[in-house]
Amino acid sequence: MTGPRFASLAAELRERIALGDYGRSGALESEAEIGRRYQLSRVTVRRALEQLHTEGLVTARRGSGWYVTTGASFGQALALGTFQHARSAVTEAGLPLTRSVTSYEYRPAPRDVAHLLQLADGSEVLKVQSVRHAGDHPLDTADEWVPLGLAAPISRAEAEKPGVWETLRRHGQDIDLVRQTITATAATARIAARLGTTAGTPVLLVRRVALQADRRPLALSEHRYLGHRFRLEVEFRGGPATAGTEPAGVSAAPLTG
Repeated sequence: MTGPRFASLAAELRERIALGDYGRSGALESEAEIGRRYQLSRVTVRRALEQLHTEGLVTARRGSGWYVTTGASFGQALALGTFQHARSAVTEAGLPLTRSVTSYEYRPAPRDVAHLLQLADGSEVLKVQSVRHAGDHPLDTADEWVPLGLAAPISRAEAEKPGVWETLRRHGQDIDLVRQTITATAATARIAARLGTTAGTPVLLVRRVALQADRRPLALSEHRYLGHRFRLEVEFRGGPATAGTEPAGVSAAPLTG
């Protein structure tokens, strides 16, 4: 009984950390309070907290209790007409954000990538895979593709720092528009290995297509953030005009069988 209960509690607390529920102080309830809230034994509560400690999400302070670790979760505000990388959210937490390139190669574009970059099937592209760490812990992993005709300035070292998109910008390739798609998914074994987690772990998939002023694609990236370490925050003005309708600009995806 303890195992499933401890895992369920860890998931509950992990979700609350991801949502930023513990505020500026980061203080969790006491072990006794958590036990009462979820009707669990002190042993089960301690096992859940120790699991989160192993994941780098919480830390114990002698005589003070449990606290969310600095940089355990990052929130990134989104606003219409602006584009901002996660770097600001990480640096505001006082942690270094580092990128390691794990793969750098020229290869034929898969059909879906060719379509998004408006290339003929099989066109050669530069593909870069990388992992970013916020402090000592993984934040996200990225797959990035750049058409062959634009990729020459991007060395492996520049893909790592300052990064693919920033290198393109420094070489005169201005990004006029970014189309971003966000969805929830689960880590495959391949992605889990990059992020140091287990297959099936929730991840936030953010696909970005960078467009030039003439709307020609400049680059494509797919970032997979650990779901319990990153969130996107959006503000809406007003509410739905009619009860039961979606806010302006929000629509439900059709279900297909």
